[in-house]
Amino acid sequence: MQALLDALKPGQEDETLARAIDPRRLPAHIAIIMDGNGRWAKRRGQLRLAGHKAGMRSVRAVIETCAQLGLNALTLYAFSVENWKRPRTEVEMLWRLLRTYMRLELPELMRQNIRLYAIGRLEALPPQVTEDLKEAMAQTSTNTGLQVNLAINYGGRAEIVDAVKALVEESRGSTVEIDEAAISAHLYTAGIPDPDLLIRTSGEMRVSNFLLWQIAYAELYVTETLWPDFTRGDLLRAILDYQKRDRRFGGLGANGRPPVDDRFSETLGIPAR
Repeated sequence: MQALLDALKPGQEDETLARAIDPRRLPAHIAIIMDGNGRWAKRRGQLRLAGHKAGMRSVRAVIETCAQLGLNALTLYAFSVENWKRPRTEVEMLWRLLRTYMRLELPELMRQNIRLYAIGRLEALPPQVTEDLKEAMAQTSTNTGLQVNLAINYGGRAEIVDAVKALVEESRGSTVEIDEAAISAHLYTAGIPDPDLLIRTSGEMRVSNFLLWQIAYAELYVTETLWPDFTRGDLLRAILDYQKRDRRFGGLGANGRPPVDDRFSETLGIPAR
């Protein structure tokens, strides 16, 4: 947290936002659906490529801010299993952008002690992309700061299917108890805490097959801001909103009793609070 404050100029809006954050209640893991690159470019009369390139600035800002805050994990939805349906030229361009990003940003990831990890059906990626990912993951594997998970060729349903298949294979010739813990241990994210906060840009009110198992109790934050316009300040606002939430995980409220909507108190015969 102090690293972020040291990087900000006194009096800046971002500095004001950062000082309003309670460092004791930071989310350990943030997941982001980075949406809106195409619309950003269209509004400016540009090709979708321009939107994807602009979105890389937001990726850089968010990763840096999460590292400065001292968070444990950040998961970015980079390429879904459904994205293969896009025009071939756009898909190929996305792979080139990813490879360029890893090459250019690796020194900075090392400087900030960030570990890079990829989740998804990586075996289906172009060979050069796979090689570059493996190289970046290997070089950052001993870093001990923020873990950045890139969800690439990722689908929440596919992940659960793969986890169940692995469990079935493991159970051949032996008895394996299949419960929530067993499934979690076979997900792509095994060993990574579930997200506390899920952010979606561009205003769409859906989770788009992202981390379906892991976000069962995540707090959701949707902003109309398109991904290329998403700044450090936007991230800090999302965290401040998260810190206003009363996280109950299916249990009682902070005051020790279940929350009751006063609008229905009379109908239910419950005294108003």
